[in-house]
Amino acid sequence: MSGNGLVYVVDDEESMRIAISQWFTLAEYSVETFSSAQVALNAINAEFDGILVTDIRMPGMDGLELMEKTLAIDSEIPVVLLTAHGDIPMAVTAMKEGAYDFIEKPFEPEILLETIRRAGEKRRLILENRQLRKKLEESTELESKLLGNSDGIQFLHQEIRDLAPTDASVLLVGDTGSGKEIVARCFHELSERHDKEFVAINCGAIPEGLFESELFGHEAGAFTGARGRRIGKFELANGGTIFLDEVSSMPLALQVKVLRVLQEREIERLGGNNRIAVDLRIISATNADPREACDNGTFREDLYYRLNVAEIRIPPLRDRGSDILLLFDYYALRAAERYKREAPPLTGGAITALMAHPWPGNVRELKNIAERYVLSSQPVHERIVTILQYVDAADLHIQGRSLGEQAMNFERCVIDQALRRHKGSIANVLQELDLPRRTLNQKMKNHGITRKEFLD
Repeated sequence: MSGNGLVYVVDDEESMRIAISQWFTLAEYSVETFSSAQVALNAINAEFDGILVTDIRMPGMDGLELMEKTLAIDSEIPVVLLTAHGDIPMAVTAMKEGAYDFIEKPFEPEILLETIRRAGEKRRLILENRQLRKKLEESTELESKLLGNSDGIQFLHQEIRDLAPTDASVLLVGDTGSGKEIVARCFHELSERHDKEFVAINCGAIPEGLFESELFGHEAGAFTGARGRRIGKFELANGGTIFLDEVSSMPLALQVKVLRVLQEREIERLGGNNRIAVDLRIISATNADPREACDNGTFREDLYYRLNVAEIRIPPLRDRGSDILLLFDYYALRAAERYKREAPPLTGGAITALMAHPWPGNVRELKNIAERYVLSSQPVHERIVTILQYVDAADLHIQGRSLGEQAMNFERCVIDQALRRHKGSIANVLQELDLPRRTLNQKMKNHGITRKEFLD
């Protein structure tokens, strides 16, 4: 198949079939022509990945009946109708019934090609979304919650499968936004405790004065304002899993008491005298190096070893290159469904920008950018570049990247911006950057940049 996609052309006039086929072939489409609507219909199934262009008035089955039967096979196949002037009211009605567009004869080839280009983008997006949905449906529960094909994520999947059925305490270490709570929930849901409570506590968000009451609960009258008994998080998680997020930020005085719970598997409510046995699994997480926190005296070493029966490092998104586009597509699809918007296919320049971005906010940042991409009204080829603030080379987030990476990012950005300024004029870009044509072509190829992204 040619690069721009597949088009079926149905028209009983041979001269029209030949002319349209030549136009599409020159525009790098793969074209199949049919003189009969029935023959074309026989070639269409639910996996058809192209566009149907059909005349309305034909002997036997006409274009409207062909459209109706095609949409019965797959209601999202783009059907473009070719109409004579007198058929326009009929074509308008057909659009209400599912036609993608209609073109009045005689027409300029450029108008038809632009309509087909837009229809092709829509069809590709629909099929990509279906493929992603199918992949998610066929994936295991773990794979659907923790998406990724990179080596780091595949290794993490295996670690979870190995450790989830046990009661071993696990310490998760990963950057902010890398998905520590999702991993913790995967441990819980794949364990024998999955039908009990999963209780998450952000240790960095609870005021120190409330921490003990939050974890252990209190009896009525334990302190001013304690009007009744309150069940603490440890007791609430009895039989299940408790997740201590940002555990290294827990006050030192509390660390001693948490250590005692881990050793004795008992708690005592504030203001109470009874010891309460608790059966729970502890999953903890930190975005700081726990060993460094121990060396600094902010994290008790004995608690660290209690929590760290198994330490699992969650890879940052910048080390998961092959997962970036998969995750972007997934979150863009979810956003499109939520906001009733389309998620246009990414252009080459947008893909390059996503792959070059260092992702300091990890998966959480990528999710937000995918949503903003869907909600944006800017031209598709500008959205990602603008969202990531790749306005000029100075805006590239290059901290912590090698000299080679920085140089490649800089070079890509300079070429991108030159093409943008000159609206895709190669001659003007060559003059501005003082490059030979062959050199510019090779650099554009290396960076995944295509001229058509910048044409008006």
